[in-house]
Amino acid sequence: MGTVGRMLPSFTRNRLPASVREALDLVRGERPLAFAPTRGGSYVVATGVALHLPTGDGGFVRLPWERIDRATWDKGRLSVHETSGGPAHHVGLPDPGSVPETIRERVTSTIVVNHPAALPGGGKVRITGRRSPATGELRWSFVFEAGLDPDDPGLRAQAEQLLENLRRQTGL
Repeated sequence: MGTVGRMLPSFTRNRLPASVREALDLVRGERPLAFAPTRGGSYVVATGVALHLPTGDGGFVRLPWERIDRATWDKGRLSVHETSGGPAHHVGLPDPGSVPETIRERVTSTIVVNHPAALPGGGKVRITGRRSPATGELRWSFVFEAGLDPDDPGLRAQAEQLLENLRRQTGL
């Protein structure tokens, strides 16, 4: 029997609303990979180079993947923490779809080096090198263990020396 008279399956694609796409600050070639509606009536949008989170005033904050330290998904709430002590963002997502998995994969893909190190004066620091998917640039960050002051110039100097040694060892 041919295809005449037979119903072929219909595939519908869930599309990001045009008004949301227009409000995003997308760079040339940037395409949504995953998105989900928020409890507040906006959207969270993950692209190949950044995560776009609603600001509450109809706009979006654009977080390049290499600037996200960690993201957690718990009880319908997405929490995103920026590197280097940047702000935390919290968004309610009633139906997250593939957004949490996409965030995990994209953030993980930026990590080139993740090195815990003991500071010469005591304490520990995590040195992380992350590559921007947009520019290819390698960006370094320090996360000091609890109780250490990340603004202490002496600690920063020690961490910088550890970073220089790590860069020599890895050729980065």
